[in-house]
Parts: sequence; structure tokens; C-alpha cells
Amino acid sequence: MNALTLLIIRHAEKPDGDTTGPGLTHTGKPDSKSLVIFGWERAGAWTALFGSGLGGTDYPTPQAVYAADPDSTKDGSDPSRRPYETVLELAARIGLDKPNTSFATGQEAALVEALLPLSGAVLVAWEHKAIISDILPRLPVSNEGQLPTHWSGKRFDVVLRFDRAAGGADFKFTELCPCLMSGDSNTPLKGDPKDD
Repeated sequence: MNALTLLIIRHAEKPDGDTTGPGLTHTGKPDSKSLVIFGWERAGAWTALFGSGLGGTDYPTPQAVYAADPDSTKDGSDPSRRPYETVLELAARIGLDKPNTSFATGQEAALVEALLPLSGAVLVAWEHKAIISDILPRLPVSNEGQLPTHWSGKRFDVVLRFDRAAGGADFKFTELCPCLMSGDSNTPLKGDPKDD
């Protein structure tokens, strides 16, 4: 297999009652399936971290960016625009027309199958519950005991990093907490209480 670094993030902040404000599209139209203002700020922080070349070796600039299809799902749920919106500007900054949206929520098995043969650095933005239940179990990981088994609904600040050496079969997992914004935590996901 090729050397591959997978970087997996959750979409940025979403509407959560009166405290966050409404979801808004990138043109400012109200949309409950879009990011809130703080989420758009986080999307900008991710763009700066991964797209500026200043993230160092922990946060490499990806050559490919994937997000769940914002217009469809394969599991019968309502589609969300949030993963796509979270990495839209990052994709543009690194010279891509847009994030790769070939896979919808409910197609995580096909997504992982498409990711495994890739090389370089690849970033994936997805919904947190599906990351835990449908993406992580499909990745061959040498230190799988360190994988999170729950992702708090209140955490939007974590990068799950998977590194596979050239010729290797398994990834080595590392959880990164870059603390980019006010209120971000450096506590691993396993240390969070179960809240949903």
C-alpha cells in the first residue's frame, strides 16, 4: 500500500437551540442544515490550519478533501450541508474546485474502500456519529484500542489522524486537539462524558 495520512474531522458547529443562532448558508440564507456563525468561523480556522502550510507536520495540507454529499443520503436521513460547508473554503484554498462529494451519509463503507488505495494526505469531513460507528471500524489500525468509541455532541475541535507507511497495511492512530478557537479542549474524546 501507498503511504497515506487520513485526517478526519467532524463538521463545524450546527444550530443548537437559541444559544447558537440559526444555521446559515454561505450566502447568508437561513437553513437548519447549515452551519451557524461560529461554525463558519471554525471552518475558517480549519482552512487556515490545513491550507496555509503553517500546520507543521501534525496538520499537513491535504491533496484531497472529502465531505458527505450535501444533497442526498443513502440511509433515509435528511441530508446535511454542514460537512461540505466545513471544508468548502479549504478545498478552494488548496486549488480544488470543491470537496469530493461522491459519497453520501450511509455510504461510509464505499467511502473507506475509496480512501484506502490513496496516497499523500487526505482530509475527510463527516457527521460525528457515523465517523464513530461506520468509518473507524472499517480502518485497519494497529493501535485500535486507542480509538474513541464516542464523540460528544458538544465537540467540534478534534482531528483524528491515521498514518500508514509505504508498504504497510495498518494505520497508526493519533488524536489531535489543535485548540484553534475559544472554548476548545485538549481533552481526548475518550475523556468526554456521554451526552447523546
